[in-house]
Amino acid sequence: MIFNELRKHGRLASKRHPMYEKNRFGKVLMYIGAIFWAGYLIFFGTSFALVFSEGIPNREPYHVMSAAGLIFVLIIDFLLRFPFQTTPTQEVKPYLLLPVKRNRLIDFLLIRSGLSGFNLIWLFMFVPFAIITVTKYYGFWGAFSYCVGIWLLIIINNYWYLFCKTLIDEHLAWIALPITVYGTLIAGIFIPDESPLFYFLMDLADHFITNNVPTYLMIVSVIALIWLANRKLMSSLIYAELAKTKDTKVESLSEFGFFEKYGEVGEYMRLEVKMMLRNKRCKGSLRMVGLCIVMFSALLSFTEAYDGAIMNTFILLYAFSAFGMVILSQIMGFEGNYLDGLMSRKESIMNLFKAKYYIYSLGTVIPLLLLIPAFIMEKLTFLQAISWLFFTTGPIYFGFFQLAVYNKQTVPLNEKITGRQSSGNGLQMIVNLGVFIVPLLLYRTLCTFLGDVTAQICFLMIGIGFTATSELWMRNVYQRFMKRRYANMEGFRDSRK
Repeated sequence: MIFNELRKHGRLASKRHPMYEKNRFGKVLMYIGAIFWAGYLIFFGTSFALVFSEGIPNREPYHVMSAAGLIFVLIIDFLLRFPFQTTPTQEVKPYLLLPVKRNRLIDFLLIRSGLSGFNLIWLFMFVPFAIITVTKYYGFWGAFSYCVGIWLLIIINNYWYLFCKTLIDEHLAWIALPITVYGTLIAGIFIPDESPLFYFLMDLADHFITNNVPTYLMIVSVIALIWLANRKLMSSLIYAELAKTKDTKVESLSEFGFFEKYGEVGEYMRLEVKMMLRNKRCKGSLRMVGLCIVMFSALLSFTEAYDGAIMNTFILLYAFSAFGMVILSQIMGFEGNYLDGLMSRKESIMNLFKAKYYIYSLGTVIPLLLLIPAFIMEKLTFLQAISWLFFTTGPIYFGFFQLAVYNKQTVPLNEKITGRQSSGNGLQMIVNLGVFIVPLLLYRTLCTFLGDVTAQICFLMIGIGFTATSELWMRNVYQRFMKRRYANMEGFRDSRK
């Protein structure tokens, strides 16, 4: 009964969410995207079956897929979960004061995660693959049992992701854990000439197809072990966060006194910098993004991995917009914790917008410096980089600031384990996807018809125009925000801890 009751509460919480109306529109687009993604997976599954049959005639396609292709499917699945799947621990806190065991709550959330439709999406690739390659020897029952085995491996990957994501949220250094595990598996499969792991995975496919009971029991045992590890980890971290057992010392922090000469805008700039450096959630996100920017910049500068025109442009776009994307996609969400105080002062919100814009515009200088080796290695031109810098501070930040009018969900500053996570905001996801898709399409179109240098000059002019008129469009955002201020403040209060 408690499982059914908690599932009902989850549906009601979604409907009562302050961003529900906008999330519905975002979810419709996400469903459309999922349909297209399913179509691509069906195409890939069919293509792999035919390519493996013709290209590697001495091995069965399902052996090749299981021994060489499955590890990359698991890695891609693991990475895709970061933007689309949140850890379930944030839903535990409201029930901790009720006479319900904490482990039972965590068990329910883990069950729901294992039965999530996200774990079925890869079957769109493996089902047609199995129908083409497995049924000619073992019939449809063999194809069905093979797909069940793959589904169980995806569930293992799901719980492995939850375990790693919970640790990474606690400390960024834990990102080395999945990198080490997946790197070791890839090395174990491809480096030795006669790899035991390669043949083990081939045999695993055979065991799935022939309904080998001990193999299924082994897989279920692994799921149970990772389940128990997740339960123990989440339970201990939830207690530590709620009891504040780790807040044993006060860290000293610079007062950033040089901001004082800029008046009220300077005070808000100082508040923004302190928020990023002091609060657990902001600090962890910035560390993760900073690590990604450094890694991509190094790969772009010193390897040939991103020498293609499309990937080269993608890295530039990500490098300049990532820092703003972390905070600005949730603009006013962090301020929702103390918005009532801000609203007591006339024009304070406009100055807050200015401070945010100045801070994150200055932040684009960091990736520009990191790309200096790429200039020296002639992987990029300075015009190319500076055009994307101004396009980021112009049209891209213009798009992010529009969310200030519509965001009305408070984002916790320090609670990462039990705090509500905001990845379910469909409007934010649409803007984030638009930031990557629209500029890339526009840039490639201009390059095709006008040439690379002309396209870069066009982007530079557009970016300078939006940047120079930033105070005008921020004023427009401020006026629209003030018209909706009571509805937004009600949403911030409803979603505040």
